[in-house]
Amino acid sequence: MFNNLFESETDEELLEEQDSGVWLSVGDLMSGLLMFFALLFIAVSAQLVEYDNVIKKIPLAIIEATKNIEGVGDSIKVDPNGDLSLDDKILFDEGKATLKPEGKQFLKLFIPVYSQTIFTDEIFDEQVSRIIIEGHTSSKGEEKDNMELSFQRALAVIEYINTIEFPEKNQFKKKLLAAGRGEIDAEKSFDNPQDRKVMFRFQFKREDLTTIFQNKIKQNKEQ
Repeated sequence: MFNNLFESETDEELLEEQDSGVWLSVGDLMSGLLMFFALLFIAVSAQLVEYDNVIKKIPLAIIEATKNIEGVGDSIKVDPNGDLSLDDKILFDEGKATLKPEGKQFLKLFIPVYSQTIFTDEIFDEQVSRIIIEGHTSSKGEEKDNMELSFQRALAVIEYINTIEFPEKNQFKKKLLAAGRGEIDAEKSFDNPQDRKVMFRFQFKREDLTTIFQNKIKQNKEQ
């Protein structure tokens, strides 16, 4: 009887030790996972900060690169998002979608500098997924005609860019997209000449957290 009791107690102790070992292993696993995700979160946060810094640096780089282009003057405006606005009078006559000779000369000087600013920086190149050429008009005239005119002007700029030779031409062309905004963004109360413009807008490739996590996990496995 004593032997049976002793054996029973021993079995119970063994089971407790095994249970304790299992919980210890699970605890270690959870601690490891928490540590892994904490480090991953830090890495992701750092990468997101880097992306934000890129977005802030692009406008400054463009302003610096284009300020010495002949004939620019006040024709170029760059906003904090990196969107660049060209006064359309430097490119087109009022109501027309055919580039003026001085407009062609301006683009011939401007596009290589603008392109080089983007593509000589690896991070800029990686984060800019699209360069959208956007035509804008004032509220003068019919809305339908203004929409068509704005789109034709954007196309005219892209078509001329295709005739210019510069080192990053193939990369640049892959990112180009034409868009017409017509008078959508214009002041409706009166005909404001400042509403007539051609914009070069960036579309940024901002990775979502899932993609970043997957990339980080893949990198850790390869190390």
